[in-house]
Amino acid sequence: QLVESGGGSVQPGGSLRLSCEASGFTFDIYAMGWFRQAPGKEREGVSCISSSDEVTYYPDSVKGRFTISRDNANSKVYLQMNSLNSEDTAVYYCAAGPPACPLVLAIAWFDYWGQGTQVTVSS
Repeated sequence: QLVESGGGSVQPGGSLRLSCEASGFTFDIYAMGWFRQAPGKEREGVSCISSSDEVTYYPDSVKGRFTISRDNANSKVYLQMNSLNSEDTAVYYCAAGPPACPLVLAIAWFDYWGQGTQVTVSS
């Protein structure tokens, strides 16, 4: 089971830190990913961190602003989001998959999914 938290409403330029807590599987052997889905758009991969702490970011739009990290002792993965803008408004999901992050962050790669947390960036 994966449970996200930390979403909410924030003004442009603000920051949020999303958390995802895992249970029911051996967290430290899984890669963890963050996805997002904006209204009317397909779900897109944002970032991935492998079981060995290698980090991969996917859309250029989040590089330099978002940071993924994991805490294996507490079975959690985080997404620190800075300099948020309206295009970051979406439901954010965490997911768990095979130990290495894929070259293309495909939904089908991941085995477990959370229910999502809403992030709204608006003035």
